[in-house]
Amino acid sequence: MAAPWYLRLSAALLTTLTLLLTTGCGGGDGLPTRPSGSSPGPATTTPATTPAGTPPGTSPGPVGDGSASGGGGGSETVEGDIQSAVSVTTTYWSSHWSEFFTGAYSAPRVQGAYDGAAADVPLCGSEPLPDDNAVYCPAGDFIAWDMDLMRGGHQRGDAWVYLVIAHEWGHAVQNRLDAGLVDLARELQADCLAGAVLFGAARDKILTFEAGDTDELTDALTALADKTPWTNTSDHGDATQRVSSFSRGARSGVKGCLPNAGQ
Repeated sequence: MAAPWYLRLSAALLTTLTLLLTTGCGGGDGLPTRPSGSSPGPATTTPATTPAGTPPGTSPGPVGDGSASGGGGGSETVEGDIQSAVSVTTTYWSSHWSEFFTGAYSAPRVQGAYDGAAADVPLCGSEPLPDDNAVYCPAGDFIAWDMDLMRGGHQRGDAWVYLVIAHEWGHAVQNRLDAGLVDLARELQADCLAGAVLFGAARDKILTFEAGDTDELTDALTALADKTPWTNTSDHGDATQRVSSFSRGARSGVKGCLPNAGQ
């Protein structure tokens, strides 16, 4: 993913993904699956942790030409991509909140980076923020991330940080909703909302994808998934469930992430 406001995807790759997702290649519901023989990787720990994803069957928006919307080249740093992801995510929610929910949108506070191994790690209520993780803290209504998690993920691909932030923002959204709109599978719903936001932002032309980003999203989901399927509210779900949830949001939007939404 390139400069602030942009993730780029080649037209050829977009066409291929659209065909795969609309014809059902890789699964009965038309969603991509984890390659056979790959490991789902280690599970993350609570609180509300990290991201997921792979794309939907709707066109995600404009194809980038290699330049950022404001001119100049793309960000090459994890810090730059984090700043871009925060901007994209809060812009999407502030622009579209009233289409889905009543009341005014209020963004969570972005506490940002911390070192989970430090002696002075910040607290969520009375608990220290977890090492090598990212969280939404309801007690302080803030989002934060361990920079070790972000740097390590960014080395796998810059799409990682966009997913982490969009997912945690999804938990902040859940905290603003009536209980009946929050799914019991809270982590999978946050994945779904992340997909809705990133692909919704692309349709708004504030975000586009570059070649390889979809592979990076699937890799991030797989690396951060639980080893077993979702069974209770603390579970993130296995790789297939997380990919499916993200893809549902990307394809169907925010409304498709709400309980009892038609799928």
